Amino acid sequence: MNALRKTEQKLASLYAQSLREYLDGTGETALRQAYELGREAMIQGLGVLDMVAIHDEAARTAVRNTRSRENPAKQAKATYAFLMESLSPFEITHRTFREANEALHRLNETLEEETKRLAHMVHDDATQLLAVVHIALADLADDLPATMGERVREVRGHLDQIEAQLRRISHELRPTMLDDLGLMPALEFLAERITKRTGLAIVIEGSTNGRLASSIEITLYRIVQEALVNATKHAHASHAMVQVAREPYSIHCAIRDNGTGFNVRETQARKSQRGLGLIVIGERLKAVGGTVQINSSTQRGTEMLISIPLES
Repeated sequence: MNALRKTEQKLASLYAQSLREYLDGTGETALRQAYELGREAMIQGLGVLDMVAIHDEAARTAVRNTRSRENPAKQAKATYAFLMESLSPFEITHRTFREANEALHRLNETLEEETKRLAHMVHDDATQLLAVVHIALADLADDLPATMGERVREVRGHLDQIEAQLRRISHELRPTMLDDLGLMPALEFLAERITKRTGLAIVIEGSTNGRLASSIEITLYRIVQEALVNATKHAHASHAMVQVAREPYSIHCAIRDNGTGFNVRETQARKSQRGLGLIVIGERLKAVGGTVQINSSTQRGTEMLISIPLES
């Protein structure tokens, strides 16, 4: 804290000096210095309000002491230009972040569309091919001796298992229920399938009070899916709860389990499968302007609190 304070004081001194030089007529050289001071402030962890406070103090002193006796309106305009130049690195960084966020959002949408296409291919095309094989086997069975009938039935049984697996993969890739009925029915269906496959008891509560934007629905669905898989695969939980609540300008989702828990900071730092999963969750939320808070510790389960803003 003291180091930050010293840095701020040093920056304030340089800022005041550069502003005085600018008001005294050094022009572009001092204005370039304003930009560099803004960059240095960002590097040192100072924010826009810190820069405004530094400017306010420097401007009051500079206007009193400057050798230039320009009219007050002209001096005010010059000090404002200097401030804007010092803040331009913040604006550029914000714009770059916004553009990167928009690109991430478009990438997520592209990936989801491709996933949807693959899911339909797995479900429709593969299922149709299996149906053709079933028909061919039925025709073949008519030409085979009765003793071979049992072997044919075994093969058809294997095909039924393959069809069931393909149907499951298709639903996990992109559940049609999410597109057709919305988030809550899709979460209920997801929970039923995970419970059936793993034995994890899952409770789904809450409501979205109508449909959400497609990007938000798929983001929440994927995060819940990832969290529930982690609860069984890594945390060895026996119970989990998912609660969804909508407010006028945001949607919230809480996911809790009674598993073994983990050290959040260490896991995020490691490039383990769970650590990468948390990174993916964070990136998905960034794309829709959302945030996540993860509370967990060893043997105390995990709580994931998600918040996503809604368009007014």
